[in-house]
Amino acid sequence: MLSKKLIIAVMFILMLAAGGVQAGGDAAKGAELAVDCADCHGDDGLGDEDTPAIAGTDEATFIKDLQDFKSGERVDEDEMMFDYVEELSDQDMADLAAYFHSLPAK
Repeated sequence: MLSKKLIIAVMFILMLAAGGVQAGGDAAKGAELAVDCADCHGDDGLGDEDTPAIAGTDEATFIKDLQDFKSGERVDEDEMMFDYVEELSDQDMADLAAYFHSLPAK
């Protein structure tokens, strides 16, 4: 009987842990991480004539773009994006995606 309770308890803990990983990004944490992004994309994420707008971007698309820059599958002309994303974790990317998604697009 004790082993059955232990198994149920472990399963419950694992479900809670998995739920945390599957949860989306935290826009507040993303705002903190976005300080570097503002150098090129602006404080409002609207970019300029040389840099694309990222405000209002779909979160899944945003994360995929960052992953592609990190893996080298996508390369920007100046290769600056790799420098910015190489140290980002998957959670960091989700947090940034949540933040920029929350900003109004052009």
